Amino acid sequence: MRDGLRLLPWTTPEGKPCYLSAEHDHSRLSLLADDVEAAQLRSGEQVLAGAKAVLADQAAGEHAVRFALTRASESLAEVLRIAYSRGARIQPHDPIG
Repeated sequence: MRDGLRLLPWTTPEGKPCYLSAEHDHSRLSLLADDVEAAQLRSGEQVLAGAKAVLADQAAGEHAVRFALTRASESLAEVLRIAYSRGARIQPHDPIG
């Protein structure tokens, strides 16, 4: 992560990361990024539920399993990006004592 920059939950058309000055937590772009992250997390919950259902179905075919795994991989990448971005914005604190 670049100092003072927030990793955004999307990339450029070429797949490169996008950053925003972390000093602007309430800017339009920052609030949009918050909304996109929330939508990605909700989507990840739905994908997880669907993947679990496919895995529990003994009759699920290869197509269903591959689709579930593909979506789960995409969602995991989004969640990891969110976690990395949020973790980088946590301010270190002094331990008590």
